[in-house]
Amino acid sequence: MKTQEEFSSASSTTTVTSRVTKNGNAIMEKDLLNHDDVAAERGMVDDLFDETYREKEGPKPPLRYVWRNIILMSLLHLGAIIGLTLIPSAKIQTLAWAILCFVLSALGITAGSHRLWSHRSYKATLPLRIFLTIANSMAFQNDIYEWARDHRVHHKFSETDADPHNAMRGFFFSHIGWLLVRKHPDVIEKGQKLDLSDLKADKVVMFQRRYYKPSVVLLCFTLPTLVPWYFWDESIIISFFIPAILRYTLGLNATWLVNSAAHMFGNRPYDQNINPRENPLVSVGALGEGFHNYHHTFPYDYSTSEFGWRFNLTTAFIDLMCLLGLASDRKKVSKEVILARKMRTGDGSHKSG
Repeated sequence: MKTQEEFSSASSTTTVTSRVTKNGNAIMEKDLLNHDDVAAERGMVDDLFDETYREKEGPKPPLRYVWRNIILMSLLHLGAIIGLTLIPSAKIQTLAWAILCFVLSALGITAGSHRLWSHRSYKATLPLRIFLTIANSMAFQNDIYEWARDHRVHHKFSETDADPHNAMRGFFFSHIGWLLVRKHPDVIEKGQKLDLSDLKADKVVMFQRRYYKPSVVLLCFTLPTLVPWYFWDESIIISFFIPAILRYTLGLNATWLVNSAAHMFGNRPYDQNINPRENPLVSVGALGEGFHNYHHTFPYDYSTSEFGWRFNLTTAFIDLMCLLGLASDRKKVSKEVILARKMRTGDGSHKSG
């Protein structure tokens, strides 16, 4: 039987299916799911792993430290420690505001630059794209265009010299170290060869890129600071160090843990031949981004997981947007394809729950 992919433009959810055969208790996928065909339906294939890539022979290029980033990141984390010490003195409204800013900014990354713009796993209307862009600037993790470009390179050349945060270089490098040194030449070379025409054609993305720095000053630091100070007379020091600095630092580390911890710690029920793992703890902090073995196996699935809303606030948000008519065409892999892939390449951990 031939593998089959079914897409329904009339539905807000597109399901990838495959015919399978049963042999006793075993379920076998007769043909591999044609990921290129599935990805082409989205109009892109640059987030699929390139098995033809080979690292260059010879010595690795020397590390070139970016001292500006080293100093700024050190000061930022020092400020976050100060923010932690101020929590007992903060008003409850301020803490609630900080949590709200964390969730909004996280959605700008997870639902925005990741699942929408990097993977095109669903479609969003103009109002939703504007909202996600505002939230993305509040997150301050590079503009959407640059974030999506680097993330597509990460998927296409995962755990190689062309991967911006190659986890094979250790936890520290994949977590934060990659931001403290110059990129490997292969990262730059491969990034320049990607087809980013969809991002360039999105006027919202390019508008944000043009005005990114002032948008960050306003949305990441000024707005989170002024709201508690103005509306409920919070101390300006507390308003700055908790909703702005501490919240921003926690948001960064939640995202970085997807690059580090979710590539090192956890099981691999979908594909034991790749490094990314299933890490529920990372999913809690990153609003659903820790189901990483699944995500690297099926990067076009809008949920990044087979478990729906479980530890996955981002999926619930996208589903709500679809209910409100602001999003559509969610890409989803069928249960039979998932099970067949587990049986064929998984580590067997799915059998124990």
